[in-house]
Amino acid sequence: MKKKDMRGAVEAIWSKERIGYQPFEIFLRVVSLLYRLLIFLRNRFYDMGLLRRERLPCKVVSVGNITAGGTGKTPVVIYLARLLKEKGFRPAVLSRGYKGKAKAPINVVSDGNRLFMKAEDCGDEPFLIGKSVAGVPVLTGPKRVITGRVAVEQFGADVLILDDAFQHRQLARDLDIVLVSAGRPLGNGFLLPAGPLRESPASLKRSDLIVRTGDDAEVVSLSVSGPEFRARHRAAAVINAATGLDFPLEDLRGQRVYAFSGIAYPEAFRKTLTAAGAVVVALLPFPDHHVYSREDIREIQKRAEEEKADLIMTTEKDGVKLNRFHMFLEKIHLLRITMDFTPDEKAFSDAVLEKLGHPQAD
Repeated sequence: MKKKDMRGAVEAIWSKERIGYQPFEIFLRVVSLLYRLLIFLRNRFYDMGLLRRERLPCKVVSVGNITAGGTGKTPVVIYLARLLKEKGFRPAVLSRGYKGKAKAPINVVSDGNRLFMKAEDCGDEPFLIGKSVAGVPVLTGPKRVITGRVAVEQFGADVLILDDAFQHRQLARDLDIVLVSAGRPLGNGFLLPAGPLRESPASLKRSDLIVRTGDDAEVVSLSVSGPEFRARHRAAAVINAATGLDFPLEDLRGQRVYAFSGIAYPEAFRKTLTAAGAVVVALLPFPDHHVYSREDIREIQKRAEEEKADLIMTTEKDGVKLNRFHMFLEKIHLLRITMDFTPDEKAFSDAVLEKLGHPQAD
C-alpha cells in the first residue's frame, strides 16, 4: 500500500464511530494497544518520580492537545504571546519545529525583532508565530529544556510558551492548556494508530484549562477538573500574499473563492471563509504541513480558472511555505485566522494570569 493510500485508509478509520475487524483494522488495534501500554507506563513513571522533570527559573505555559491533528494551537499560542507581552511579561515561544529541515538542538527562528530562518527550515508554525508576534523570541529544538534554558539566559524570558507540549512532560510547567475538538474531542476513542488519540482521555486530569475549539453545536462531556472555555476560528483579515498588505474582510463578501490548504481539517477553512461572506466554489485539500511543489501550483491555478474564481485563497499558515513561488504570490490572498473565546475573552485571560501571577521584576 502506498504512503498516500495508507494515510487515506487510516483517516477513514479515524472518522468512523467504531472500528471493525477487517485485517488492517485488527492490525491497527494491536499496535494501538501496545502504544497505549507504553504511554501508560511513561505517564506512571513521571507521576511516581521515576522519570525526572526539570524546572527552569521562569513560568512555563504549555498549549497542547490529546489528539493528532489540528485543534487551533497556533492561534492560541499567538494570542497568549501577545497577552503576556502586553501584561509586562517577557515571553518566548518554544516549538519542536515539526516538519522543519533544521536538526540542530537549538534553532533561533526569531529574536523578537527579525526572522533568521525560512519556514521550510524551522517549520510553518514557528515561522508564522515569529512573523506574527513582535518582541517575542521563537526557538525550535527537540528538547525544550535546552531551548528553554537558552530563552531564559540569552533572551531574558520570564515565561515560556510551549507549543504542542502536553505530552512533553520533561519540562515542568505552571499551566497546562489543552485544546479539544468541541464535537469529537476523543475521535473514535482509540489511541494511535487506530484512532487520533495521543494518550488516554484520563490524562485530561493533568490539564488546568480546557479549550473546546470549533463550531459544533453538540458538545461531548469530558471528565476534567479545571474550567472549560469555547473558542471559534474567526477570519481576522485578508492579506495580499505578494505585498503583505491587509484588506477589509468586507471585500470577501460575494466573491467566488477557490480555496486550498494543507491543514489538519481543511473543511474548517471552508467554514471560516463562508462565515466571512465568501462563496467558496471549491476547496483543494492537501495533507497537514504539506510542502508545495510547482506541480501543486499549476494544478491550483488550473482548477481556479476552470471554476472561474474571483480569488484564490489559502491560510496564512500555508502562505509562509509559498514564498519561493513569487509569480504565484501575486495571484493569491491569505486569510488571517484568530480565535474568539467564550463565554468571554476576559474570563479566559484572567484564568491564565491567575495561574502565572505577576511578571518578575527586572
